[in-house]
Amino acid sequence: MKYASLGSGSRGNCTVIVSPQTTILVDCGFGCRETENRLLKKGVDPATVAAIFVTHEHSDHRRGVGPFARKFGSCVYGTRGTLSRVDLERCKFYEIQCGRPVNVDDLTVHPVSVPHDAREPSQFVVEGAEVRLGILSDLGSLTHEVVEHYQYCDSLFVEANHDLNMLWNGPYQYSLKVRIASDLGHLSNEQTAEFVSRVHHSDMRHLVLGHLSQENNSPEIVSEFFDDFRRTMDVRIASQDEGTDWIDLA
Repeated sequence: MKYASLGSGSRGNCTVIVSPQTTILVDCGFGCRETENRLLKKGVDPATVAAIFVTHEHSDHRRGVGPFARKFGSCVYGTRGTLSRVDLERCKFYEIQCGRPVNVDDLTVHPVSVPHDAREPSQFVVEGAEVRLGILSDLGSLTHEVVEHYQYCDSLFVEANHDLNMLWNGPYQYSLKVRIASDLGHLSNEQTAEFVSRVHHSDMRHLVLGHLSQENNSPEIVSEFFDDFRRTMDVRIASQDEGTDWIDLA
């Protein structure tokens, strides 16, 4: 199994996961044509995408879901609350429930409930070929359930959305700053580092930090903040424009 971010940030989020038997997307926050182009740059035929798992209804995560699914026949998976806010006309779709795994060919996807200011948000742990990939973005606080479900991941993609000093001293309106920093907002660098420390184990090989705010964070700050983790694993930052290279979990 391997995966790559196609891009991560406020202008769009999408992760592609490829196993021996199938290809799935987690979120499709770019337009259909942009998603196609980004997949092709990674060497992935868009027509091979069997399923799209949608974390929540915010536009940077679901913008291209309906158009892409209609064009390529991909099945769409999400909670009832999420799917109620996604354009699913002429799409195949399935409602999922957090805590109940979903099988797509040789992959098992575990939906996990997260605290975020969306209708019924979820994030996903993906299992295949005896490896576990945890994808975790868009949550404002760390619950016991989240920490429990993301134990024993071989690779972890997690948001490091904002630097607290940059956020509070930045240009956003005060109400937006409060929303971002709230328990239903986004993880700060400090919260993400705490989370990684709690779930880290000796077999975790990769850490990808994504969904960096362009106004309230920077790759330089994140790179320095998480430098200690490089002693034990490969640490990368997913960019808005390029995402990441392929990460092989086999």
